[in-house]
Order: sequence, then C-alpha cells, then structure tokens
Amino acid sequence: MSANTPTTYEELYTDALQRVRESTASTNTTAIDIMKRYLNQGLQDVHVQQNWPWAERRSVLQTKASYETGTVAIALNARTTVTGTSTAWTTDNGYGVNNVAVGDKIVFEGEQDVYTVATVPGAGSLTLEEKWVGDTALSGATYYTYRDEYALASDFWRLVDHRAFTTALPIPILPRQGFYAAYVRNNAPSQPRVSTIIDLAPSSSTARQPRVVFHPPPNAVYNLPYRYITTNLAVSSAGAAAANMSATTDEPIIPLRYRHMLVFYAIAEWYRDRKDDARASAARQAFEDTLRRAANDSAPERDHPRFIARNPYRAGVAGFSVSGRRFSTGTRFDEMRD
Repeated sequence: MSANTPTTYEELYTDALQRVRESTASTNTTAIDIMKRYLNQGLQDVHVQQNWPWAERRSVLQTKASYETGTVAIALNARTTVTGTSTAWTTDNGYGVNNVAVGDKIVFEGEQDVYTVATVPGAGSLTLEEKWVGDTALSGATYYTYRDEYALASDFWRLVDHRAFTTALPIPILPRQGFYAAYVRNNAPSQPRVSTIIDLAPSSSTARQPRVVFHPPPNAVYNLPYRYITTNLAVSSAGAAAANMSATTDEPIIPLRYRHMLVFYAIAEWYRDRKDDARASAARQAFEDTLRRAANDSAPERDHPRFIARNPYRAGVAGFSVSGRRFSTGTRFDEMRD
C-alpha cells in the first residue's frame, strides 16, 4: 500500500486492517470481508442525517396533461371494462407517453370516485383496477383521465429541500398523513399547489419505489426540476454509480480529504465486536471528530441561514426611538433574506 491517502476500496480496507494489526494477505478472507462490511456500513451511516453537498443530485420531472377526448361506456355485467368512442388512448401525446397509460386515474361524468387504469389494450379499450360502482350502465358519458403520482429518480433517497418540491412552482411538501387527510379525493386536475412523497410496494424487484403525489393533479405538462440526495454512495473506476463499494477499485463519493473517516468507523466496529471498549471508544471519537470537521467545512454554496439582530434604535430629532418590528409573518426568514 502506498503512503498516499487511502482512495479506493482496497486501500481503505487495507489501511483499516493494518491499523488493527491484522494480516492484509488475500488469504485472510474473513478479516477482509468483515472490514469491507464495516466500510460500507460506515458509508451508509455517514449519509443518514446529513445532506452532504457531494451527495446532492438533480433531476427534472415532467408531468402529464389530463385527457378527456371522446366518450365512454361501461356495462353493468363488466364493471372493469371501459369502452371508448372517438378516443385515442394508445396514441403518443407528443412527450413519449400515451394519452392514457397504466397507473393513470379516471373520473366519469357526474361522479367524484377515482378509478385506476390497470391496462390499456387499445385506443378505445381499457380496464380498471377497481370495479365501477354506478347504478346504471354508462353510455356516451364524458370522462377525464390524469396522473397525480410520478416516479422519482431511481437513486432518490430524500429531497434536499424539506419544504418545497421544486423552485419552478410554489409546491410545498406536506407530511403524508396531513396530505391524505386534507385531500381525500384528489380528482380535480389543475396547476399543482402542494405535494407529498410516498413509497409504493416493491414491484418485480426489491428496489424502492418512491413517488411524488401532487394536489391538484397536473392538468398540463409542467417541467419541475428538483434536487435530491442520492442512494448511490459509491462509484466504479469507470464512473458507474452504486449503493455500495464492491470492486477493489471502487471509491466512495466522499471527497478524498474526508475518506479516512470510514477507516475510523470500521476500526471502531472492529474493536467493539471484540469487546475492546477503550480502543473502540478512541476510534469512534476519531470518526466523530472527522465527521464534525467535514460538517463544519465552509464554502459559498454551503452557506447557512444566519440570525442577524436588527438594531431597534435609531437617532432622531428627539433622541432615540424604536424602529421596526421584532416579529414578522412574512417569508423573509424562509427565503433567508436579511
């Protein structure tokens, strides 16, 4: 191992093994595997609560316009089958998405109930996930479809801004419970005003399925840029992102000047599992000190909100008088304006 700062996965676990006086020979597979696990565990722990600048990513979400061309019919003996007249459900809407797609929502004439589209077999045929509950058959009825849930980036962990989804429109983020309590039927498309983040059940894999839900559902195509923290905390020598380090040449996304904190973390876990509390505590302290220094590092793009005391006095003809108010109901604090 060189005398340089540990950079790659192999250099990190080799450094950790040397510090605990453990053999670094390739035959010492048990110790190497344990250190590898500690390093990846530390890589995840470092990013749990802190929004590090190196883990920030950006993406753009493009919403879908509502669609209501033509009329529909539903028979009482086939309540999940919807037949369209003069509809073009399988036609590309010009943005690479069909006018109606699986997962879209549909509302029928004179109703408030929301149904989910399960399949779209043809331009005038679709099926519903839920059975339609009307008392009489529909024939020549108007309708409209829309989408209120949108997939986020595949490596999405959490938003950088905990208050707003995007800066393109004023769309604050609400807690899930509050969102669904306030908007039980999210069935009237318009320009979105609020949103929340949800997780769908895994589908076809163990991968997480994060979604953003808008209220009202978008009625048109909007480009909504957003910033988020990535789940991909490692990168290969070829530049491929991954959740963990695996190949010997992989590197953590942590800047080089801070990477040795992972070594301290691994050493602390090593000694803790061996009941050596004194060495574990010392290594844990070194890890926390490095983590703290990284958190307190300064740069223009990492500026923090500041509390600036306003002078309540000013010189006047008759001496000093109070000026300004102590409290404000405006948006100056949220916007970090002086």
